[in-house]
Amino acid sequence: YLDTITPQVGDKWRADEVFVKVKGDLKYLFALIDDETRFWIAKEVANRKQGHNASGLFRQAKEIAQTNPRVIITDGLPSYDEAYKQEFWTRDSDTRPKHIRHIRLQGDMNNNLMERFNGEFRDREKVTRGIKKTDSIMFDGYQIYHNYIRPHSSLDGQTPADKAGIKIDGDNKWLTL
Repeated sequence: YLDTITPQVGDKWRADEVFVKVKGDLKYLFALIDDETRFWIAKEVANRKQGHNASGLFRQAKEIAQTNPRVIITDGLPSYDEAYKQEFWTRDSDTRPKHIRHIRLQGDMNNNLMERFNGEFRDREKVTRGIKKTDSIMFDGYQIYHNYIRPHSSLDGQTPADKAGIKIDGDNKWLTL
């Protein structure tokens, strides 16, 4: 059902990765979130951080959102730059999204929103005492929880789905979904 919904997201997207242990093995959760609505658009689990082809993450985001961003913000990981060139780069600079990858804690651009998301995911991972398999329901389930169930204080108590124009009726949103 949720795969048939197109969220109405903004034109600035952020991507970052966080390490997770799956059955004791180090993996990376690559995630992409809309800046305006905080909607978690796309994700993928990778075996490594360096050398991972993140173009699948960007392609998935374009398919789900049915649009391209105006700006995409990442850290300096080369995987993002390569994926940006594969998925977004065009000769026409007017239609090409701007890729900002010189983020830092202080200065003109930071990625605090993604770092907060990473902490949010890490908190949930601790409660569940780790992840047992790469295709764990933990990844999809937490994405659903983040987008459709959990109200965000930065969104004035709304969920990212509310901000993205998706209405989930009922007192028990899990049951409705």
